[in-house]
Amino acid sequence: MSTPHEKLDPKVLKIALILVVGALAVVFDTTIVSVALHQLSTSLHVSVSTIQWVTTGYMLALGVTVPLSTWALARFGGKRVWMFALTVFLIGSIGSSLAWNAGSLIAWRVVQGLGGGLMLPVMLTLVMQAASGRQLGRTAAWVALPALLGPILGPLVGGAIITNLSWRFMFWVNVPFCVVGLVLAGVYLAKDAPTASAPRPRLDVWGLVLLGPGIAAVILGLSNAGSNRGFTRVDVVAWLAVGIACLAAFTMYALRRHDPLVDVRLLAVRSVGSSSSVLFLSGFSLFGAMLLLPLYYQEVRGVTALVAGLMLVPQGLGTLISRQIAGPLTDRIGSRSIATVGFVIVAASTLPFAFVDATSNTWVLSAWLLIRGIGLGAVTMPVMTASYVGLDRSQIAHSSVLTRTAQQIGGSFGTAVLAVVLEQSITGSGTAALVSGFHVAFWWATGFSLAATALCAWLPGRTQVRAAAARAATTPTPAGAGETERVGR
Repeated sequence: MSTPHEKLDPKVLKIALILVVGALAVVFDTTIVSVALHQLSTSLHVSVSTIQWVTTGYMLALGVTVPLSTWALARFGGKRVWMFALTVFLIGSIGSSLAWNAGSLIAWRVVQGLGGGLMLPVMLTLVMQAASGRQLGRTAAWVALPALLGPILGPLVGGAIITNLSWRFMFWVNVPFCVVGLVLAGVYLAKDAPTASAPRPRLDVWGLVLLGPGIAAVILGLSNAGSNRGFTRVDVVAWLAVGIACLAAFTMYALRRHDPLVDVRLLAVRSVGSSSSVLFLSGFSLFGAMLLLPLYYQEVRGVTALVAGLMLVPQGLGTLISRQIAGPLTDRIGSRSIATVGFVIVAASTLPFAFVDATSNTWVLSAWLLIRGIGLGAVTMPVMTASYVGLDRSQIAHSSVLTRTAQQIGGSFGTAVLAVVLEQSITGSGTAALVSGFHVAFWWATGFSLAATALCAWLPGRTQVRAAAARAATTPTPAGAGETERVGR
């Protein structure tokens, strides 16, 4: 029987490391570009509202392609899909570096998003399938490595490039990761394509027509709300209405199908439903606050983008530290306790920023950011792990899409809400009014963290995790990649 103290299977570790190399390109790209929008606006001679589509277009493409991963994995196998997605991302990166105007840059960013949208859920699915329900916490720790390194190194690399080199070099950072990732995947990932005699699943076209645009419309509406600082504008309400209508229609459609594009029935499973809900709400406290922190340093304290990135390094280091602890503890006592403590730490370490001003001690704030990072690491990994507890091998891909979508929409929603709160809380001019606005916004971020803490009670606890691990330990691993594998209930 698998135990919490058992070492991670070397085969699983090898697969995780191979996939992490390629995934680093996606994470670094996202964090590097986020600090360069002002420079891109100046270099390409367009407004900030136009250049914002460099990020928005990427996110929309990401949302459209994420649902395709379930069908693509069943139709072509994980190795082929991974290498295809990585190749598309590589082409988009090179194209972005050669862009001749804002329109071409946005178009190439959409190409990047098409590849990135497949990569992240495919990585999660392949690694969790290889783990077969055993040592999920330790496995998730390796899968989460790109998300942990990105916030530490991305802003620093992006700030250094923008300060000393052309913006075009931002996209060349992705190329080595993509090339090495392709070589490693081609050489070391096992062939898992369906045999010629195996049934080929048909693409659920109607499901894709409803789900992909639905996700994209919701993200676009939320993006407009954040950039326009309000939820009452026509370009916000209209897109949100279209997106919600499409998602509702897809849900009703999928419930009637035997093999939908994404099995929404999994949301009734405690592990998937609870983790998706917590990931959605965590977007308010985690991603929303990530909007506030660099803005505070740049607008209130008047530092450059590079210095703001340096100021946020302690938070990334804290997350990296807690990764080493949260994974094994999750295998031992379950996700519920770890995530609850993590959100409490996040709330407690966000609260001090509701009292800061332009002269607050930098070292004290760095210490709070280090603690906040520890809390972040104790939240993301256990919740990610919880979404796979008790699932069949065939259900893992669907869970990856559901949780990834919940996290993506929650992050967009949280960012938009806190952007609106910040804008409406700044009621005057001058530093004092600006500081007061940030105080209100950080109070909201703290409240969202506490709300997520209450929701963690729904996550699987020690009993559910141990029962699933015991079931997985007594279930033989399938000989072929296409066979169904039980990992516990």
